[in-house]
Amino acid sequence: MARAALKIGVRELAVMSNVTTATITRYENERGGMHADTRDRVQEALESAGVEFIAENGGGVGVRLRKSKSI
Repeated sequence: MARAALKIGVRELAVMSNVTTATITRYENERGGMHADTRDRVQEALESAGVEFIAENGGGVGVRLRKSKSI
């Protein structure tokens, strides 16, 4: 969902987070997990690009785009 919100592909996210495209694809297709350090790199890359991760609040975890700061 985060990649879709940012309109980026697997290759771009792989470059941004310094992981392989295979790792991202495998994770997105639920064919394997990620090591904690890999997951942290992917999350940091997505957050730097403007995604905000939402903790579970009774409705489940999720993501949204960070609001732009008005000038």
